[in-house]
Amino acid sequence: MRRRQMWRREVRRIVGLGLRREFLTEVLQQNPAVDFWEIAPENWIERGYEASYQLDRLRERYPLYSHGLSLSIGSPDPLDEAFILKVKAFLDRFNIERYSEHLSYCSANGHLYDLLPIPFSEEAADYVAQRVRRVQELLERKLILENVSYYSPAAQEISELAFIKRVLTQADCDLLLDVNNVFVNSVNHKYDPVAFIQGLPSERINYGHIAGHYEEEPDLLIDTHGAAVRQEVMELLALSYETHGPFPVLLERDFNIPPLPELLSEVEAIKAVTQNTEVA
Repeated sequence: MRRRQMWRREVRRIVGLGLRREFLTEVLQQNPAVDFWEIAPENWIERGYEASYQLDRLRERYPLYSHGLSLSIGSPDPLDEAFILKVKAFLDRFNIERYSEHLSYCSANGHLYDLLPIPFSEEAADYVAQRVRRVQELLERKLILENVSYYSPAAQEISELAFIKRVLTQADCDLLLDVNNVFVNSVNHKYDPVAFIQGLPSERINYGHIAGHYEEEPDLLIDTHGAAVRQEVMELLALSYETHGPFPVLLERDFNIPPLPELLSEVEAIKAVTQNTEVA
């Protein structure tokens, strides 16, 4: 682990932005100062020539990361291997190395249209890990799994942190550290977010997400990606860098999307946090 941490210190601290159709034309015309863009493959697969042309133009100028929506890695249903192979073809076509997904499920005898928590148990972790290994065989890439927000856990025989670590180890896959999800869950489920982040395996963190949320009540936060990032979440990002070393981080904004210049200002604020954070 020590050698991996030393390598991370040499990584340039980069900040990306989730690509949205609302400002795609501006991006292609203006080439804003963003280190990378993240896209959902489901929004681009089989969309035809124009979409391929747009992505080709984009990838000539920026690295592209891919964040999926419908793999449903914890589902009781069989893996949709035909879909996974379509994702692989998409990643290969646009030279995208990073493919991340949610450590959750969104289907069970049909699409559920939500990201639901997997039971926190050793049995469930081993089941998910076996499915991840098969996905990685098909993709010929490591899968990167995101820690998700949840509001009512399905079961909790082990802690969320122990569950995540068991999946990562058993599957030999990587982690997408969503800092806002850690904060939201820590408030909703009353645990220490600092201890949670410090307990994660540094060598598994591939990249990160940061986003805003909505305060329904002081003890109930909703992960909306529809507001500016809160200061408490920025501080957790700084802690993540201090603990694990630098990694690429992406600003997510899915609702109440402001003009692109406002998002770019927030990207710069996040970059300032990463640049000004000391690492061990």
